[in-house]
Amino acid sequence: MMTMTALRGGRLSLFHHHPHLPGAKKLNFRCKRIIISAQNSQTRELFSSRLQDSFENLPKLVEDIVQTSINTGPRGALRLAQGIQAFIGVGGEWLTDVSKATNSSAGLPTQVQFGLLSPLYLRRLFERMGATYIKLGQFIASAPTLFPQEYVEEFQKCFDRAPAVPFQEIQKILREELGRPVDSVYEYVDPVPIASASIAQVHGARLKGSQEDVVIKVLKPGLEDILVADLNFVYIVARILEFLNPELSRASLVNIVKDIRASMLEEVDFYKEAANIESFSRYIESMGLTRQATAPKVYQHCSSRRVLTMQRLYGVPLTDLDSISSLVPSPETSLITALNVWFGSLLACETFHADVHAGNLWLLRDGRIGFLDFGIVGRISPQTWGAMEVFLASIATEEYDSMALALTKMGATNNDIDTKAFARDLEKIFSSLRELDTEVVVATAREVGTNATAVSANIVVDERQMNALFLDVVRVSESYGLRFPREFALLMKQLLYFDRYTRLLAPNLNMLQDQRISIASNRRSSYRDKL
Repeated sequence: MMTMTALRGGRLSLFHHHPHLPGAKKLNFRCKRIIISAQNSQTRELFSSRLQDSFENLPKLVEDIVQTSINTGPRGALRLAQGIQAFIGVGGEWLTDVSKATNSSAGLPTQVQFGLLSPLYLRRLFERMGATYIKLGQFIASAPTLFPQEYVEEFQKCFDRAPAVPFQEIQKILREELGRPVDSVYEYVDPVPIASASIAQVHGARLKGSQEDVVIKVLKPGLEDILVADLNFVYIVARILEFLNPELSRASLVNIVKDIRASMLEEVDFYKEAANIESFSRYIESMGLTRQATAPKVYQHCSSRRVLTMQRLYGVPLTDLDSISSLVPSPETSLITALNVWFGSLLACETFHADVHAGNLWLLRDGRIGFLDFGIVGRISPQTWGAMEVFLASIATEEYDSMALALTKMGATNNDIDTKAFARDLEKIFSSLRELDTEVVVATAREVGTNATAVSANIVVDERQMNALFLDVVRVSESYGLRFPREFALLMKQLLYFDRYTRLLAPNLNMLQDQRISIASNRRSSYRDKL
């Protein structure tokens, strides 16, 4: 027995040193077969477990689909028909592009290869589908922490435009909502709309009695039915996708859809927009800022959930350099006022204005800053804003270790972050910002004394680069396992708007370092003490 044991030991030793021997091959084959068998067993167990979970969740899924379909009703069939029509229309555009590309020597572009699922054609499809999908596109554009970079960049071009509703229909809605004849409330309503977007239409008017100039924002007819049908459809798709691929539940796909739903339904409830305006106005008054800034007064007696009557403000967008220069001696001072008022509102108000593009931020004829359209707002906790302040200060001082710590504090993660490596990656990204600053200041200086259009053209190009910079920050952060709240993206988007105005109106101003601009929290806490 001892001899046999020794012999076996010797053979095993030989096999170890000479794996090419036939016996070694047999042993290796057996080991591989055991490993493969174990892997197959684990796979079967995992599949069996998932299958069991799916069967357990199936009744709930069916119940959700049935209940949602009942809530949608016949309007779902109408939207399906409209969706098919939109799909055919964009499909036709894609086929035309394929035909052109086929005849070209360059070959098929990437966007064309991916078909209707590519960012370009999906954006066109959303625009054809109307209000819900345009808002969904804008949500994608404002949430780079949730969606792929290519889609975020493409949906930043999503245009919110829609044909005007006939004035007779607007008058009918006004009668229904106000509960009395239109001419008993308004002396005059301009039948030609000031603006017409996917959700609402705006008309100029004059109040009866006081003769005050106002604007009337009217929710478009049938929009709520469309929203309900569309959002229910999106919800069902999300539920089915999560059912088919449980990994998506970890990405909180259904929760994202619920967030979109809440955001959209809030935007079409003018009671909520009125409350947002009045909250901002109380902040302005309490802080003694009424001579520096304002928001339109809301006329409650002629407003409802579908109609919002507001004071008409007269002014120019902050991108109209020529007009601004004719209204005030120092455009830079006006910009600093706008920055201080907006920064101050972040924690002083229940919500902050989350859409300060040029159409919503004006310099008024009397020199004040006018904040318009509070349909899109954000909410931020003091803790998140505290981290955001450190992040902004770190950008200004180029302290990348502090920046990495601030972003880590702001983002949800289960991972241990290597903040030193994270800081080095952030420094690489922001080194491009220094080059960008030099380029834009030189371009602006060269354009002094010429028309504003040339200056604006340079700013538009730069805005895309700034958006790309922000997306780089998000991408690198995500590589470390960070997931930011949507408020972070909303805040950054507004800061990019202000960066655009700064480069146009005050190219030598550093809005994060200038002592005239306050982004500290102390004055906001003093406002809250007054409430």
